[in-house]
Parts: sequence; C-alpha cells; structure tokens
Amino acid sequence: MSDSYIRLIPGDREWQPGPEAAAAAAAYVEGLFSDSADHVEYVEYEFYDRVTLIDAGENTSRITCSRCEGDIDTGWFFDIAEEHDEQFDSLDVTVPCCAAVVALDTLRYDWPVGFARFEVSAMNATRAKYELDAQELAVVADILGHPVRQILAHY
Repeated sequence: MSDSYIRLIPGDREWQPGPEAAAAAAAYVEGLFSDSADHVEYVEYEFYDRVTLIDAGENTSRITCSRCEGDIDTGWFFDIAEEHDEQFDSLDVTVPCCAAVVALDTLRYDWPVGFARFEVSAMNATRAKYELDAQELAVVADILGHPVRQILAHY
C-alpha cells in the first residue's frame, strides 16, 4: 500500500516558526480531519537544520528547465536529491539539458515541490476534499505567522 501526504511549508525556505506555533499548526491540521467521515493517520511537524527537499514523490513525472525549456529526467533530479541526502546548502546545480547553472527551486515541476527548513505533514488524510483549501492554508499561515505552500505527495 502506498502513502499520501499533505505537506505544508513556509513560503521562505529558510524560515522556521517557534515550537509553540509549530505544535499549534499541527493540531489545527489534525482537527481538519476530526469529523467522523474524515481520517488522518497522523499529523506531525519537523524542523530541519538545512534546507530540505519537500518533494511530491511519485506525483513528480515531468520537470522542465527554467533556462532552456528542455525536459529534465526525473531520475536525474532524484539522484541529485539522494546525493545531497535531500538537504542543501545551495540549490544551484548544472542541469543536463543545457549545462546552465540554475537553482532547483526555479525548475518547473508538474506537481509542486519545495525546499524548506520546516514542514507540517499529514499522512494518509481522507475527507471529501483531500487538500487544504485557501482558507485553511490562511489559518495555518496565521498560526505560524508566515505564508505557507502546500505540496501533495504520494509514495
């Protein structure tokens, strides 16, 4: 059986909330799945020492270069991530399509990915509307004190 995740990250990849705000945001997200028809396996938050890839897993099937518009093999991307243990001091890489140096967060992914030092994740969440809507994301942002983005992942 595969797992799905709703992953919420700050808009600024270096930003981290305080521990109380992180716990409150996770509690709010968990509460979104508290209806008897809804379910979430777990909700947790995590702080990272370095900027970390927050990927979409198997959802990512196409990557396009921001410089030349050429296709980039997803295998190349995941090899880069693995080579860096998914943590980066710099997002600059030489892309295979045109040999330009570009930042990983400027590539175009068919499913959003992100890079962050903090995330709130919900595993195997189910409800009528799977992902969080704009209002729910705004509440998470208010709790954290910083805008957030949503990454939907499947592994």
